[in-house]
Amino acid sequence: MAAEGRDHPRDVVLRACAEHGQDTVIDWCIAFLTGEISGEDAYGADLPKLAAITGSANPGGWSAPVDPVNYYWIRVWAARVFLYVWRDDVVDALLVAAKDPAWRVREHVARIAAKHELGQLADALVPDLSHELPRVRAAAARAIGATGEAEHAEPLQELIDDPDPSVRAAAEAALARLEKRLDRRFERRT
Repeated sequence: MAAEGRDHPRDVVLRACAEHGQDTVIDWCIAFLTGEISGEDAYGADLPKLAAITGSANPGGWSAPVDPVNYYWIRVWAARVFLYVWRDDVVDALLVAAKDPAWRVREHVARIAAKHELGQLADALVPDLSHELPRVRAAAARAIGATGEAEHAEPLQELIDDPDPSVRAAAEAALARLEKRLDRRFERRT
């Protein structure tokens, strides 16, 4: 169980997969993530799908009608599913989501890319290395360390002097991981 008596998201996702089938849940989440299922539909006709992946009959706990400003959460919750279940065609949806206007969605894309070591996403993650929020920069750095190639070392090195210590630490760790993965040493900027 997660905080406040709620199930951990992993447990919610696995329960949805057991009830509806993993491919079906993945298909729903791709549709949510890419906007094929709109926010209005997610809180309307497709609410049972959203409820299944969030474990809540009222995802977000908002009163009806849900303010469209909160629709990005649908994409966050859909992306989170891919931390627990996977299918290779999800990469195409993640490439779309890597350009999402909501930073929380892009942060999840970075987490998923790192977990599944999705090199196809490395270039798409580079812009978030300069995001205004440290947690987004750090997530992008970790993902690029797990997915990047030699050409990604330079953008990571630019974060070594980041004003936020968590970003500096993530950049150092990402460079070390990149070096180990590529069996190559990169000069550190001073």
